[in-house]
Amino acid sequence: MKKLVLAIAFIGIGGLAMAQQTTTPQDKQVKRAEMQQKHQEHLDQMQKDLNLNQSQVAQIKALHEKRKSEMKADFDKSKEARQAKMEDKKAKRAQMDADMKKILTPDQYDKWQADRKAKMEQRRVAMKDRKMMKKPMNTAAPEAK
Repeated sequence: MKKLVLAIAFIGIGGLAMAQQTTTPQDKQVKRAEMQQKHQEHLDQMQKDLNLNQSQVAQIKALHEKRKSEMKADFDKSKEARQAKMEDKKAKRAQMDADMKKILTPDQYDKWQADRKAKMEQRRVAMKDRKMMKKPMNTAAPEAK
């Protein structure tokens, strides 16, 4: 029984963690409120389905909060590592640029820079297209209950 409750709890938290982040603060507030409501509905359903007492509900809530804070800490730690890696790549790119400038003539260097910028733009457009393909097509507002 405990394994079932924990499995359901982790699935719920995992689903919340995978939720897509939005860009505007208002969207984030709406999304957060929706997630809290879904979380509460899920907890209520678990309480009903599993016939949980108030102590068990409180323990599950505490478990969810603990897991949520652990996930946030892991995210923050990996964010710092990603930023350090980006800075390292940026420094290496600048070093390569300086080395290429020493090797190439000014005309060759300008052509190389233009080529590189064009390729970066192509990649940016391709990534944007891929992102657009992943977005859901249904943009209708959700039904009110």
